[in-house]
Amino acid sequence: MCGIVGAIAQRDVVAHLIDGLKRLEYRGYDSSGIAVLNGGIERVRRVGRVAEMESAAQAQGTHGKLGIGHTRWATHGGVTEPNAHPHISGGVAVVHNGIIENHDEQRERLKALGYVFESQTDTEVIAHLVEHYLKQTGELFAAVQQAVRELHGAYAIGVMSQSQPDLLVCARMGCPLLIGLGETENFIASDVSAVLSATRRVIFLEEGDVAALTTSGVKILDKTGAPAERTVHLSDVSLASLELGPYNHFMQKEIHEQPKALADTIEQVLEEGFSPALFGDADGELLRQVEGVQILACGTSFYAGSVAKYWIESIAKLPCTVEIASEYRYREAVANPKYLIVTISQSGETLDTMEALKYAQSLGHDLSLSICNVRESAIPRASRLVFYTRAGAEIGVASTKAFTTQLVALFTLAATLAKLGGKLNSDSEAHHLDALRQLPGSVQHALNLEPQIKPWADRFSPKHHALYLGRGVHYPIAMEGALKLKEITYIHAEAYAAGELKHGPLALVDEAMPVVVIAPNDSLLEKVKSNMQEVRARGGELFVFADLDSHFGESDGVHVIRTPRHVGVLSPILHAIPVQLLAYHTALAKGTDVDKPRNLAKSVTVE
Repeated sequence: MCGIVGAIAQRDVVAHLIDGLKRLEYRGYDSSGIAVLNGGIERVRRVGRVAEMESAAQAQGTHGKLGIGHTRWATHGGVTEPNAHPHISGGVAVVHNGIIENHDEQRERLKALGYVFESQTDTEVIAHLVEHYLKQTGELFAAVQQAVRELHGAYAIGVMSQSQPDLLVCARMGCPLLIGLGETENFIASDVSAVLSATRRVIFLEEGDVAALTTSGVKILDKTGAPAERTVHLSDVSLASLELGPYNHFMQKEIHEQPKALADTIEQVLEEGFSPALFGDADGELLRQVEGVQILACGTSFYAGSVAKYWIESIAKLPCTVEIASEYRYREAVANPKYLIVTISQSGETLDTMEALKYAQSLGHDLSLSICNVRESAIPRASRLVFYTRAGAEIGVASTKAFTTQLVALFTLAATLAKLGGKLNSDSEAHHLDALRQLPGSVQHALNLEPQIKPWADRFSPKHHALYLGRGVHYPIAMEGALKLKEITYIHAEAYAAGELKHGPLALVDEAMPVVVIAPNDSLLEKVKSNMQEVRARGGELFVFADLDSHFGESDGVHVIRTPRHVGVLSPILHAIPVQLLAYHTALAKGTDVDKPRNLAKSVTVE
């Protein structure tokens, strides 16, 4: 959600700023802009895609050796050019991610001081506040330090001033921001993808950090104002992973990357077995103390956690609860410090999940585990234990490979807890490890169903509503399938536990309502078949994803696609593949923007 780039160099930085913004487009945005220093401040902003802003910058001949850029996702104020970043006050330009909670109070104060506001944004408050203190101190770095002390909320900011053309200043609190280190040039960005064309050496700023960048070096002060040394990391993200290659969309690419993403994530498990060392608990002492598990997550990650509840309770025999992070953080929870808090986030920067973790810790939950796809992101750093999935960069807003690799991590956690608790013997461990070993191949077989799924997409594309049904551990996969359809096709879709049909949702079923059924060959198959008959009796059209060895065929109003043979306890991972493909091809048939669906952002870093 929103994106920041900035650069200070001995060369023109406009091309770098625009390239960085293009690489941040996946995060979700509705306007973009850059500002560079060229004597005075030159600013170019446009509503719409970065390409439109790029054309305007080229037409104006915009150039400079110091600059900042931004992609905005509207929060305060509508989608208009005056609300687009960067915002300017006098000779100060600012870009900002996050939300300033006390902006109304600061706005009134600044108006009283004579500042005139040209936008509806909370960000303009920052620009005026920095300009106010710059007049007093004469030093941009000191002015930014003073200004951020008065901001309440979450922010990542980049600031420059025409009075100090050799300085770029940035600060973060609650929103991700990093520094890229080059030779005689340095950069800032909200995501490593925006600096990879220039450098792989990055510093991840910590909460409350304020930094000053010149062409010769970087100075960082921590939240107390003391000098801080931050670790320099060599990013393992490659530019190739951020390119489409032979695919038409990133979502398509990422769906088809799942066999490799799963194999890479599983590799560490096969090497170690179900070992607590996978989570950073060298001797297992911490995990042995666990009496239950509390999972906190949002969106697709919440559905991954919902699958894990079944695994943790059935394999490890431990109680498990799963909560939407944004709800948990605002209720009076009853804490059990002997429960393991598990947070799940693809980006590691999801604000609601981060705040839920902080809330849990404030209640006495000392033992926390993060499952995340991005190294050194905020949530893993705040957690005692961590399991990094190896999905690689995920650009499409609708999560695919991040979801299935999260499921592998959660299954590994369930098996590890079971082993530590004496609930998993050596034969069962070997069986589960063999199932993981075979999983990437089974997923590849599921991807081979794509030609059969495409005709279903043509039938779905004119529909306005859809139902998804599942039972047991596959009910969360039905929820995930419905979410995928909603996200990228804008078809209203709802998921229900199939046994709940007769308790209300059956009233919705008619010939215009397609019903997708997840029907693996497990102990609940006969129950699912009964639910399917309830749908057919009301004229509903069924689209069934069944296992190869499920013994029922197609008939009038019943369409069946058989996935590879039932893969046992890992079946939810396999059945995630066809619902992803159905959503993707339905979006193609409708002509929607697959990778950048309207109103959505990849990384949700504001409330």
